[in-house]
Amino acid sequence: MKTLGILSLSILLLMSCKQAKTGKSTPAKEKATTVKTPQKVSNPVTTIDKTFTFENYKTGKLPEGWSQYFTGRGTGTEWKIAEDNGNKVLAQVSMNNPSYHFNVIVYNGFDLKNMEMTVRLKGVKGRMDRGGGFVWRFTDANNYYVVRANPLENNVVLYKVQNGKRSDLPLVGKGRTYGVKVKPLGSGWNTLKLTVKDDLFTVYLNDKELFRVKDETFKNPGKIGLWTKADAYTYFDDFQVKELK
Repeated sequence: MKTLGILSLSILLLMSCKQAKTGKSTPAKEKATTVKTPQKVSNPVTTIDKTFTFENYKTGKLPEGWSQYFTGRGTGTEWKIAEDNGNKVLAQVSMNNPSYHFNVIVYNGFDLKNMEMTVRLKGVKGRMDRGGGFVWRFTDANNYYVVRANPLENNVVLYKVQNGKRSDLPLVGKGRTYGVKVKPLGSGWNTLKLTVKDDLFTVYLNDKELFRVKDETFKNPGKIGLWTKADAYTYFDDFQVKELK
């Protein structure tokens, strides 16, 4: 028994010495550490949302940042800031042009492909034509889209102007109908609205959807602006443009 005890003690002393030499010990259970990976913050997408009330422009002048053009016959066009009962508006006032003459004004601040546009317009006078509307994907004076409301004909029509030639476009589900007839527009204010999404154009008048058109003639971004025909003396106000993604 004494010999066995001495042997056991020797084994314990030997193990203690070995552990001391190696410096190893039974590891304690480590706490789990959670490392937070910083999330990538994406920059917000900048979109255009601009309203032109025309109040900050000089009366009697072409508004700064805009350019005027005309398509077809005639000698020119005249766009300027006017007053309507104390309210500033954008007006096309030239009345000396023939029937196949299109007055255009575009904003130079940006080019857009897809957008929503809204404007109030009032056909003041004009023997051959009255009223007006939007232009979009404007490349030059001979290439763009246009939609207009005409108080003389009481209709709304969407066209393309390609190489200086204007042609009305067929309506989705209805074909080529020369736009649509509407209730009498009168001599007061009406609100025209257009949404453009790739090849689909949707037209509204006074908050009511009128028709849709699909066309791929002009696919690239272009200038946006306003339009009248011939001798249409027309006021525009509260022109709002929103970019659509």
